[in-house]
Amino acid sequence: MQKNEERRVCEMSSLSQKPRGQMSDSFLMAAFIIMSGGLQDAYTYCCRDKVFANAQTGNIVLMSTHLFAGDWSGVSRYLVPVLSFMAGIFVAECVHRRYKRMEKVHWRQIIILAEIVLLFVVGFLPQEVNTFANALVSFVCAMQVQTFRKVRGHAYASTMCIGNMRSGTDALCAYFHTHDKKILQKSMTYFAVIGVFALGAGCGSVLTARYAEKGIWVSCILLTISFLMMFVREDVEKA
Repeated sequence: MQKNEERRVCEMSSLSQKPRGQMSDSFLMAAFIIMSGGLQDAYTYCCRDKVFANAQTGNIVLMSTHLFAGDWSGVSRYLVPVLSFMAGIFVAECVHRRYKRMEKVHWRQIIILAEIVLLFVVGFLPQEVNTFANALVSFVCAMQVQTFRKVRGHAYASTMCIGNMRSGTDALCAYFHTHDKKILQKSMTYFAVIGVFALGAGCGSVLTARYAEKGIWVSCILLTISFLMMFVREDVEKA
């Protein structure tokens, strides 16, 4: 009888415990990632020859404009970050496939560490090598957007706004038809992501004006906070 009672207590205890999930899906951790993304975009635009680190659509538009004007130096200035962005996505996915079963350190933390190191190096690069600096920042942004894809269970982009804007507005429209508060919360999550990104971009412009090339190091600080937070596991609901 005593053994049966102990077994029953153990079963009830295990049922009462929620599974533990990584904080990479939480909004708190995502906020530092998102702010870093906005800062990086403002940094390259304000400090590195008006090139976008994240918005590759803008870079392609400007590249095409210079191409048809016969300005080959302008073409290369915007083409390099586009190619670097593609390389960053490729590398991030390779890291995911290679290290996704690691236990002591999550594969996403490897990506963040790489981002921190590369951005720290960027802070030392002079204006004469802006093309190389932009390539590194675009590479980092690509790894970030490929690695961190969900917040509160919703697919999102941490380094750009158009997809988040579409998803947020779509959910808001759905709420007006269904009056489902969960859909409203989903919509507000997307708009909060956009707000945090805008905050990061604003901070990036101020930091760049004050600290020039070294302003990017604040992004390293934000990413370091995210890296440390990923050692914490939070309660998640069973599906």
